[in-house]
Amino acid sequence: MSQDQQKRAAAQAALDFIEPGEIVGVGTGSTTNFFIDALASVKGKVDGVIASSQASADRLQALGLPVLDLNRTGDLSLYVDGADEANAHLQLIKGGGGALTREKIVASASRRFVCIIDASKLSDHLGSFPLPVEVIPMAQSLVARKLIAMGGQPELRIDCTTDNGNVILDVRNLDLTDPLTMESQINLLAGVVDNGLFAARRADVLLVGRDDGVNQMTI
Repeated sequence: MSQDQQKRAAAQAALDFIEPGEIVGVGTGSTTNFFIDALASVKGKVDGVIASSQASADRLQALGLPVLDLNRTGDLSLYVDGADEANAHLQLIKGGGGALTREKIVASASRRFVCIIDASKLSDHLGSFPLPVEVIPMAQSLVARKLIAMGGQPELRIDCTTDNGNVILDVRNLDLTDPLTMESQINLLAGVVDNGLFAARRADVLLVGRDDGVNQMTI
């Protein structure tokens, strides 16, 4: 299978987790786009969707799926999203598409988080993909200095403004052997909105598209 075929297979497998009449949280990114397209084929099965980004909302609406407001729906039973990197503990790095804060909000509001990836995203240790950190613009330099002091190498993502009006620092070389602790420490920095470590709210199910099919991983 090509990488896109692996993504499509994982996205298709995620449809099995949808119960009739529920509202589904939907993430952002290239793999999630395959899920959105697949969801359109069974749109009569769901009562609506919650989008983690404007880009996903636009795609969902274009396919005739009703996009709802999380403030009105309350907690969700299911959230489906991709990841830039995942480990065997179902901890993730997300945010390559710039929607990490809203993705974490929707994931935190959901009882089950099904993460869909191709095999290239699975890693023994997180950190191959630079960690995205969403930062309030006036704190960009301050947060960058703090991240350097923590051992990281932050780089401003050029021409990127999040749906929340903030900037993103992509950070390399952080010690992510303890993702849960690092997630918390970064979020304590003044000016940080959130970061792309999903360790406190890791995935409940990881669907990995491989050449021989889809592998389901749980804890």
